[in-house]
This record gives sequence, structure tokens and C-alpha cells, in this order.
Amino acid sequence: MTLDASARLEVDPLIDDPDTRIIVCCGAGGVGKTTTAAALGVRAAERGRKVVVLTIDPARRLAQSMGIDSLDNTPRRVKGIDGDGELHAMMLDMKRTFDEIVEAHADADRARAILENPFYQSLSAGFAGTQEYMAMEKLGQLRARDEWDLIVVDTPPSRSALDFLDAPKRLGSFLDGKFIKLLMAPAKMGGRAGMKFLNVGMSMMTGTLGKLLGGQLLRDVQTFVAAMDTMFGGFRTRADATYRLLQAPGTAFVVVAAPERDALREAAYFVERLAAENMPLAGLVLNRVHGSGAGRLSAERALAAAENLDEDGIVDQGPGKTGVRDITDVAPSPESPPAGHATETRSEASASDEQTPQQLTAGLLRLHAERMQVIARERRTRDRFTALHPEVSVAEVPALPGDVHDLSGLRTIGDRLATAEASPTGVA
Repeated sequence: MTLDASARLEVDPLIDDPDTRIIVCCGAGGVGKTTTAAALGVRAAERGRKVVVLTIDPARRLAQSMGIDSLDNTPRRVKGIDGDGELHAMMLDMKRTFDEIVEAHADADRARAILENPFYQSLSAGFAGTQEYMAMEKLGQLRARDEWDLIVVDTPPSRSALDFLDAPKRLGSFLDGKFIKLLMAPAKMGGRAGMKFLNVGMSMMTGTLGKLLGGQLLRDVQTFVAAMDTMFGGFRTRADATYRLLQAPGTAFVVVAAPERDALREAAYFVERLAAENMPLAGLVLNRVHGSGAGRLSAERALAAAENLDEDGIVDQGPGKTGVRDITDVAPSPESPPAGHATETRSEASASDEQTPQQLTAGLLRLHAERMQVIARERRTRDRFTALHPEVSVAEVPALPGDVHDLSGLRTIGDRLATAEASPTGVA
């Protein structure tokens, strides 16, 4: 069973369309999102687009594959791109992005107070959801500059791919939430009224929080809240604006998955969530699909042939170099080791070192049978997904023999993405 032509993801029309301005690669961790995003960026640039790839992958594989010593929060031109297009790449610096927001939306004194605040330093470096929120912030900044024809986003390696959509709202809700507003209330009231409110209305709460969090931490939080007062609304506004940008027609989501049950289950959840949020889905990239050039030989037939060869080897084994000599035909000498010791060792070494053609063929047949079983399992997993989501276009990318570590490897992935044709065996 092959995928119908109408169900195949057509990559080149997607990246060639000038109306496509953002491609978001998402999916579970370890399925090849970074490689897919980079390959799409290279292919789009070499087909004439001016592209920037934003990665949030801490492994820095993107920088290595693009020949850049290091990526940072500033887009850098990638050398070695053929054609008239351009490729730029950058890696999200979560804390630096947060600092840039503070510096852009606060005066110098307030910005310095915020940046030096211990609670802010903890929040900007590792608060849950901050990385995903800052990825959305950086995406909004890149799109607002209107400097690139196409932005390709490699989503964060979160526990769940859904975090990329949820985290901005969670962080925005935290910063605009009732708890933060309650902490801001004394500063907003000011003067004696504020002190009275703080001493009377919040004494119980601050006393309890002080015991739980520590008095110094609570004071750091309140100082941070007072300094950030004028900025809270902006977080929610920008998050909402970027969220709408993701729903716009010029955006395309590409879900990346491996042909494994857990990865495709997460991909299915993401497909359903995108549909619920009215976000445009281009299709699914099924990465690292195994194939065989001898797909007509089934696993069952290969195993049966291997067993026949083994049986023939046992029955027809004759004397010669690889045969086992009868030790009773050789009279032991005084210097000879005990019967059945050295002779058996030599025989075992001979048997292991010099396999017969039948044994080699049987071993290859068993390896082929294992490969065909893997292919069949991947095909069943894929078919379950396509049965549940027949509306989702799919591109199958055959597994490569090694890792992608340069532009040539990314071009190969791009070629396979663009020319992927699903088959029962996923022939590589």
C-alpha cells in the first residue's frame, strides 16, 4: 500500500510560494526537527528566498551543519549557499531576548533595576515556559523587521510539543495574573494608604509567603513587580499578536515525527490541537524511514531460505578445511594436549573464522528479514496515523546511513523531502 499522490506533502510549492512567510517545525523531541528546519532553510534559500532559520536547540548541531562556529541571538549569514537566495541562522538566547524586551520597554534607570533584580535573573534564566515564550517573542521581532522572505522556526525541545503553543499564554497569565496584581497593589496605591494596605490587607499573606519562600525572595519579587509594572500589559499584548501571526495564512506548520508509535501519537495530538486553534498545517514529515532495495523478498521467505541453508549445511557438511575431523583417527603424541581440548579449540576457531557461503548467505537473509520486519512495523504505524488523519499530507524521508553535519547533508535531506514518494518498503 502506497500513500496516494494527493496525500503527499509537496515541499517545493510550499517554500516557493511568496505568501509563505513563516514555517514552524514542531514535534516530539529527538525526531529531527532541527535537521528538517535547517534543510528547509537551505533548500528555500537555494531556490531564491531570503531565509532566516531560528533554532532553540541547545545541542548546536545547526551551527555545525551550516559551517558556523557558533550561533547567538543575532542572525548570521551562512556561506556556501548556491543560487540567488540568502540563508541566515540564529540560536535563541533566552535571557538575552528577555533583557532586550526590558531595555526596549523601560527607561534606563528602571531597566537597570529590573536587570539587576535577583528574581528577574532567575525568571529570565529558567522559569517554566520562559524559553517557549521568548521563542515567540523572537519570532514576532523577526517578522516585524520584514527583512526576510521566509522565517523557519525550530521549536524548543520541550517535553511536549504542545508547550510551544501553551507557554506564552501561561507566562502571560502569570505576569498579568491576580497574584502579580496583588503584589503590585501597595506600590500602585502609594503613600500611607499603600503602607496601610500592605501592613493590614497583606500581612497574613506576606507572612505566610515569607515563611514558605523566604523573606528576601519575597522582597525581591515585590521589587521586581514594582519595577515591571508598566511592562506587564505588553507581555500579554505581544503574546496575543504572535499567536494571531501563527494563525495567519502566511504561516505553515510542519509536524515532524519518526515512524514510531510514541512520536506519531504526539504528532496526532499536535495535528488535532492545530486544527482546534485554527492554525494552518502544511503536513507531516515522517523522518528516518527505513527501506530496502529487495522489498519483494518478504521476511517470511528470507527466514525460510535461511533455515533451509542451515539444514543443508548440517546434512551435507563434508570433510575438508572447514570440517570437523574425527579425533580418534589421530594418535596422540606424548606432547599432545588431552584429547578434546586443543583439537576442539582449533575446530571452533576454524568454524568461526571460515564461514561457508551457505552460512554467510543465511546470515544475510536473517538481516534482511529483520529489516523487512522493521519496515512492516513502521508501515503499520504510519497507516494508523493516516487512517486517523487522512486530511494530513505526508512526506517520507528515508533514513541516511550517517549523521548530517554539513550543507551537503542538508541538501540531501532537502532533496529527499522534495522528492519523497512513499512506498510499501520506503526504498532508500
